[in-house]
Amino acid sequence: MTSTKDTLFATPQLEIAGFRFDRAVARVFPDMIRRSVPGYETIIAMTGTLAERYVQPGSQCYDLGCSLGASTLAMRHHVRHSDCRIIAVDNSAAMLSQCREILADDDGEIPVELVCGDIEQIPVHNATMTVLNFTLQFIPVDRRNALLQRISDGLQPGGVLVLSEKVAFEDPQHQQLMIELHHHFKRANGYSELEISQKRSALEDVLVPETLAVHRQRLREAGFSSVDVWFQCFNFASLIAIK
Repeated sequence: MTSTKDTLFATPQLEIAGFRFDRAVARVFPDMIRRSVPGYETIIAMTGTLAERYVQPGSQCYDLGCSLGASTLAMRHHVRHSDCRIIAVDNSAAMLSQCREILADDDGEIPVELVCGDIEQIPVHNATMTVLNFTLQFIPVDRRNALLQRISDGLQPGGVLVLSEKVAFEDPQHQQLMIELHHHFKRANGYSELEISQKRSALEDVLVPETLAVHRQRLREAGFSSVDVWFQCFNFASLIAIK
């Protein structure tokens, strides 16, 4: 599928609505995330590498907040056991519609079940790998503990959760530095000051980042015995949590 260039915030908007994963976003999403999230391609590639290492025979993998299925495809092409399956969940019908087209063109043999639903309500069981790539940040903060507990309960011992997030920093000076470096990254990828400003307004109160310390504590409280960061670029990080 050919990606369309993201120009959603290129013209001035009198009233900026909260960010939604609708049809307009789905159409430009590959371009948007590549130009907005530093290290995204590396995180997706390593998701596949982790699947090869951790996914066990007869088990299930979950991609929660799967969007267009990048993490799903990474797992699909690296899982070594034909009796596994992947459950890919998203609450955006527009995103899943395009994800279904992408999967139809893929030659991977691991079966994938696409589910249009709320990831907070999806049962997780017999899992050896679950992926939350830039998804938890959109869940209300007071409901994040319960989601991670459900994921932990559904993982087999030794199973892994990959949690990738935009993160915040306790030190205000460092927080401002990371914001400025991220904006520089976006400018270098062709976004204008108007686009950066308007998208930031659209994401305000929709995407709520937390510090790495908060993420580590929450994961340990959910029952993960080993938690640490494996990748970080500016204010984007990915953690591996092993049950």
